Amino acid sequence: MGVVNYLDALKLQEKLTADRKINKITDTLLSLQHPPTYTLGKRRTDHNLLIPESELKAMGAELHYTQRGGDITFHGPHQAILYPIVSLRDIGLGARKYVENLELTMIELASLYSVKACAGQKGETGVWVDERKIGAIGVKISSGITSHGLALNINPDLNYFKHIVPCGIADKDVTSLQKEAEHVLPPEEVIQYELVACFVRIFGYTDVIWKDSASVSSYSLEN
Repeated sequence: MGVVNYLDALKLQEKLTADRKINKITDTLLSLQHPPTYTLGKRRTDHNLLIPESELKAMGAELHYTQRGGDITFHGPHQAILYPIVSLRDIGLGARKYVENLELTMIELASLYSVKACAGQKGETGVWVDERKIGAIGVKISSGITSHGLALNINPDLNYFKHIVPCGIADKDVTSLQKEAEHVLPPEEVIQYELVACFVRIFGYTDVIWKDSASVSSYSLEN
């Protein structure tokens, strides 16, 4: 697991998605983190960015427009990101159930640290602890193949979220696993691995091959 530039990760997802469409690869899961990055979904809700892009650059953050669903969000260090490249047809899931399983992945991880998280109310995507958002979801599905995915706040600098209306939901706070847990967390590599394990269990994969590089952990998945 490492920190990967957003555009590099996007190009990798695009290549893996193309390979998955022609069955060149099996379902694949990417596990990584990003440097400070703001992304907007395909609805282009620029009004939810509260400061000029020039100020973001001065802070050392990037802004990227994407083709995923969802609204504006922040990615950064100390935030666990999973990008599943999965054939929904092969695992027998529709889009709604797929998103629900992503939510359950983060909810189960939080429960390992005695943090009670739940899916959002109607119109509130992601995962919440009471009125505080701890995990975001934004997915793209093309020809039945998924990309983009989920982001769980382990212990990021929450000040970055003050410059946006996170996921387009006003008047709600953002939180992290470290902020909600009542004890010191283990190393982030452990938590990120546990998040992968939760994903594998909830989606019912039985054969997992781990392929690690200097920056990206990838997992080949089979039922």
